[in-house]
Amino acid sequence: MVKKYYSQIELFIRSLIFSIYSISTIVIYSFLCVFSLPFPLRYRHALIRAYLKVYVNVLKKVCHIDYQVEGLEHIPRNRSGIILSKHQSTWETFFLPLIFHDPAVIVKRELLWIPFFGWGLAVSEPISINRNNKSSAMQQIIAKGKKCLEEGRWILVFPEGTRVPPGVVGHYKLGGARLAAATHAPVIPVAHNAGRCWPRRKFIKRPGVIRVVVGPLIESEGRTPEEVMQLVKEWIEGTMERIG
Repeated sequence: MVKKYYSQIELFIRSLIFSIYSISTIVIYSFLCVFSLPFPLRYRHALIRAYLKVYVNVLKKVCHIDYQVEGLEHIPRNRSGIILSKHQSTWETFFLPLIFHDPAVIVKRELLWIPFFGWGLAVSEPISINRNNKSSAMQQIIAKGKKCLEEGRWILVFPEGTRVPPGVVGHYKLGGARLAAATHAPVIPVAHNAGRCWPRRKFIKRPGVIRVVVGPLIESEGRTPEEVMQLVKEWIEGTMERIG
């Protein structure tokens, strides 16, 4: 049975243990990812999912952070689309690939150059964008995103762009909605309150149960990017009020 009250010292020790585990295993994992490059993408993603499952389970055991998921029935088996998720924490970047297999994440190209972390990210074949050429950034996203969708992969986008604290509504950017409108792909919104347990830019991780809610598909065909994003924002923020 998980305790209800923890001293700050205990929370610090638990967070420290998990941080040591996280840093050390990411280094080892990155070398495994490099060695897996000759294999097809599906095998590389199987390696990634195996690591993420262990990572989430260790977080549960050490920091007592568990999760509950609602709405898995909304994820179709016969089509893919654009995932537009709330962004509060680092946690969702590790968890969402476990329920949306083989997703392509839209990232800045520079992230792939970061030692260890970037190597592991590169193996997953994300949609990397050259932000220096802003005029063609959206064209890059659409061209690469269309290819991923044709391969049956989901595309993961955090429309707020950066992590926002619980209770804060970030600025929803239109990139993911524009990709959906250009490719006629459906959008699936995701809300969660991970920031309550794993706050942004905080070392201490707090025990609790993260609630994740997967919303119903939103069709983009016949809608403008602004209309798609408005529907996504209303659903996500309305769900955030419900789950706290």
